[in-house]
Amino acid sequence: MVLIAGIFSPSCQSSSEKSDAADAKVIDAKQDLKDAQQDAVVAAQKAATAEELAAFKTDSELRIMEIDKQITLLKQKMRVAGKKVDASYEESIKALEQKNKDLKNRMETYSNNAQSDWESFKREFNHDMDELGNAMKDLTVNNKK
Repeated sequence: MVLIAGIFSPSCQSSSEKSDAADAKVIDAKQDLKDAQQDAVVAAQKAATAEELAAFKTDSELRIMEIDKQITLLKQKMRVAGKKVDASYEESIKALEQKNKDLKNRMETYSNNAQSDWESFKREFNHDMDELGNAMKDLTVNNKK
């Protein structure tokens, strides 16, 4: 008799208790769905579109090639006979060349996925490119004096 009472007692929940439990499960499921949708939106915002990435890469490659040309010209000017170049100027050119190579490598190895933050990468990359361009200008201005 005790065994039979133990079996039937858990299933003797009132219909309002069952309804409350079902409602709680529905609310939890809706919240989980909302969270998943929000995560998907955030991931989509972090990743760049294929067109945006291709345009950015093309623009960046052009800027990198332009700086390569400027570095090559600076090296040629250094080699001109009779022109004395101090060691710090030569080191500055080497440092600029290395920074340019590093930026090129960063652009080539960027992986556009949900874990990477496209906006942050783009902002930092542009900042670094601008700094490199300014350093190039400063070097050529200092050289002309």
